[in-house]
Amino acid sequence: MNIQALKEHIKPYEDVIIFMLTLLVANYFWKWTMVGDENGDNVTWFGLDVTAPFEFMACHIASFVYWLVSLVRDTAYMTDVHTIRFESGHGTTIIWGCTALKQSFIWLCLILTVKGGWKQKLWFIPLGWVCCYVFNILRIFLIALFIEHHPEWFHMLHDYIFKYLFYAMLFGLWVIFVEKIRPNASSH
Repeated sequence: MNIQALKEHIKPYEDVIIFMLTLLVANYFWKWTMVGDENGDNVTWFGLDVTAPFEFMACHIASFVYWLVSLVRDTAYMTDVHTIRFESGHGTTIIWGCTALKQSFIWLCLILTVKGGWKQKLWFIPLGWVCCYVFNILRIFLIALFIEHHPEWFHMLHDYIFKYLFYAMLFGLWVIFVEKIRPNASSH
């Protein structure tokens, strides 16, 4: 099979291949360049201190999730600006990695690398960021509710179920862009 035949053979899968490569490259670029400790006391990017936006978002998310939890449970309290605890003795701490800034970066990369008009991308990128924010709030809210009485579920929920649901949501948004938004673009 020559190069031209290979190109024709993979043409129907081009968008998906670009999606997968972009997802992998963006994910590993983030992991190799963003360094932070578990407490979120110090986050660096290429050695530059970028702690402030992560600290702001972690505090914001913790207080917003606490507010949501308080709507359905009267057993929650905050021990500090990052930690939600329950009278059961269990709780969770929102750190820099819980801010969805990584997923927002990956979303930006996914839409920037897909074919499509810039006019559509300029409104669809912020829409994706809003979806990342809302999904992240709901993710942490649900994890907090579940671990009040089932702390042993934390790793399954955090490291597997909601992590992959987050990426499934990004893929779903990407599919909407490719299948519904992009076809209406005047330029590809």
